[in-house]
Amino acid sequence: MSGKKVAFGAKPLKTIPDADAWVDHRAIEEVTPPPEKMKRLTIDIPESLHKAIKSSCALRGKKIADEVRELLYSKYTDA
Repeated sequence: MSGKKVAFGAKPLKTIPDADAWVDHRAIEEVTPPPEKMKRLTIDIPESLHKAIKSSCALRGKKIADEVRELLYSKYTDA
C-alpha cells in the first residue's frame, strides 16, 4: 500500500426542517383513482352495418370503439 491518506472534508450540515411546519404547509395532492381495467368485446355484425358505422364515425372524426363504448354506457349505466 502506498500509505497515502485521503482527507475527507466535514460532513455537510443539513438543516432539519421543522416537522410541524411541514405538516402545516405541505402541498395537498388530489388523489385520482386508477382507471378501470378494460376488457375486450368482440362481436359479429353485418358488413352493411359496419360500413354505416364506419362512415358516420369518419365524418364526425370519432373512433368506432369510442362510439360503441358511448352507446353501451348509455344503455347499461344508471347515469
